[in-house]
Amino acid sequence: MKRTIKEIANWLHIEHTDFPDVVVEGVSIDTRTIRKGDLFIPFRGEAVNGHKYVEQAFEKGAAAALWLKDEPNPPKDRPILLVDDAEHALQQLARAYRRRHGAKFIGVTGSNGKTSSKDIMASMLSPYFKVQKTIGNYNNQLGLPITLLNLDEDTEIAVLEMGMSGFGEIEFLTKLAEPHLAIITNIGEAHMQDLGSREGIAQAKFEIIQGLNSDGVLFYDGDEPLLLNLVEKQSQLKSKSFGFQEGNDLTVTSIETTEKGSRFTVNGELEGDFFIPVLGKHQVKNALNAMLAGKALGLDEEQIRHGLSQVFLTDMRMQLVPTKKGILFINDAYNAAPTSMTAAIQFVQSTSLREDKWLVLGDMLELGENEKPFHEQIATVIDSENISRVCMFGPRMKWLYEQLKYQFSEERLLYTENHYDEIVAYINEHAKADKTLILLKGSRGMKLETILESFL
Repeated sequence: MKRTIKEIANWLHIEHTDFPDVVVEGVSIDTRTIRKGDLFIPFRGEAVNGHKYVEQAFEKGAAAALWLKDEPNPPKDRPILLVDDAEHALQQLARAYRRRHGAKFIGVTGSNGKTSSKDIMASMLSPYFKVQKTIGNYNNQLGLPITLLNLDEDTEIAVLEMGMSGFGEIEFLTKLAEPHLAIITNIGEAHMQDLGSREGIAQAKFEIIQGLNSDGVLFYDGDEPLLLNLVEKQSQLKSKSFGFQEGNDLTVTSIETTEKGSRFTVNGELEGDFFIPVLGKHQVKNALNAMLAGKALGLDEEQIRHGLSQVFLTDMRMQLVPTKKGILFINDAYNAAPTSMTAAIQFVQSTSLREDKWLVLGDMLELGENEKPFHEQIATVIDSENISRVCMFGPRMKWLYEQLKYQFSEERLLYTENHYDEIVAYINEHAKADKTLILLKGSRGMKLETILESFL
């Protein structure tokens, strides 16, 4: 973004005559990461008042800053814009810039796979367009506006992740982004404590269509009956389904796992064999929505095939990590819910990457009142003849441990509530160099990558 103070003042509907020609080239709410030319937006909370850092922001190169009207002593002789509410002003600026931007906007939501789908999409499209995507977890009512305002003027495709914890949040984000293409990756169990049921989760994710461009298209998981029901009720909605079951607009018919990734065959909207340098059946499914979007944006099958071969995911998502001891880890420790944990375990059980297969599993968080049965049910997924050992970390994993005691001998199980070093020691004692494959899978709060760090 390269806009003058005068333009930004107009977007905010405020009068401003000082420094009208100063150019702003982005926004920031954190002086630790502020860049030269940014507009600094201070937030005032119970613990921290961002106005204390405005002068520091200017010293680090900020071009201008907002300032709340009821906050005393605004800096003199600085490009300052007085506003009533910092969050509202940020969102107002993002909405104005979005409506003046010529890019195609793609909105991505879902219980699992949002970030992987975003990464696959951006990687696949990058050889053919200038693409920008949501960085990190900037996917909420503050993060999405910041992402929009940091888009370059000449960006052609913006891939925007949309997260939520309750009803109405996706509706707000999609109406801000006004996507041309919308994606719902799947419906799982994350945020069950806030939304009450999978039906509630599906309804909340489906809010993404409320901001969809008038000629936009929804791509959705056609294997999910809850989404099928919602789509059928929207007769005017343009949509395409993807999945593993027959009847989808794009269907996977076979998958082959190699040490370099996944080869798969599709039919429907696209035909033939494709490859992504990513492990996991669920990641193949995440690639399908990117393929449909690529076709909608004008790519042919060969361009899509080439783009997928260049895919690179954010760390800690089915990331294959060799170690100096010869143990091979799959680091999928970024997050976990029953659906994604089941998918990761099933991949390990089906792969031939290594013969000695281990699971290191951490608590699944935000599952609400059903968290106990959700943890216990993971035991039904684990094949004691295929999995050598299981290590469990966190207070909730005690429920799974109690179930697995009926399937595994005691020496093949390890449970610890909060000690990473116990698992590290257990791996050092029992893992086999060049033969052991270990899956790390747990919610973000469990930080299971801490275990991996001991082997790098």
